[in-house]
Amino acid sequence: MAITKTTPNLPPSVNYKAFYHWAPNDLLAETSKYTSDQDVITYKEGEADEKCRVFGREHDAYVSVLPCEKGEPVCAEDRANLARGPFFFMSSTIFKRLKLRLPLTGFEHALLTEVNVAYAQLHPNSWAFVRAFSILCNHLDHTPSVDVFLYFFEAKNPGKRLWLSFNGVAGRGLLTLFQQSYKSFKKKFFKVSCSVHDPTLLDGFPLYWVEKPGLKKPRSLEDLTPPDREMCQLFSGLEAVFDTVKLIKLEFCAKTLKSYIGTVLISASH
Repeated sequence: MAITKTTPNLPPSVNYKAFYHWAPNDLLAETSKYTSDQDVITYKEGEADEKCRVFGREHDAYVSVLPCEKGEPVCAEDRANLARGPFFFMSSTIFKRLKLRLPLTGFEHALLTEVNVAYAQLHPNSWAFVRAFSILCNHLDHTPSVDVFLYFFEAKNPGKRLWLSFNGVAGRGLLTLFQQSYKSFKKKFFKVSCSVHDPTLLDGFPLYWVEKPGLKKPRSLEDLTPPDREMCQLFSGLEAVFDTVKLIKLEFCAKTLKSYIGTVLISASH
């Protein structure tokens, strides 16, 4: 993972409201504590658990990590400092706790595009649903599908909460909530941009905070392809839900994960 040396921070007098007139003041006040090269290096070498590396070693050369500017809100775009170029904000909490890695998968790209939100705009609990759903589908040899995910979850208008969340559709339980209270993530985000090795890293999903997310009704079975419909019917027939925390924790423990999923499926069928 490349630590990109940065130019001096923008002065604190920058009027971000002029750039983002649509953003409420509470959103403009959400800034990062990672504001220097040393902050990012300390996170990379100290805070990050080696077992939870979100940048797989094979992708380190393709990712450039930047600190945030002082006072720069999480809804900022590259136009506030055009010399730096495109980027997206990523939360260190999601790296460490949820083990999300780069590059994002095709399913993750497609989901962000479908609901029209940036990576940083999605609440960590909702990222946990995305991760657990992917793990579950992959284990069952079913390619994670946006349509299946949006059969069980719907994007809710965040209102004053700012971050977009996925809520389980009534009567279609699939996954447990990752964490009841989740507040520590707000000041722990940094920037990710492309290195010269992979200029496509930022392609395929909204990079920056979107004023109007794409809030759509949950999918119905009639909307789905036969394979997706079969998967929804399998999950809908269960009287139990899968533990989101356990699925994420066991992602790379194949035997234990298989045993856990099998136990849930067997117990739910009786």
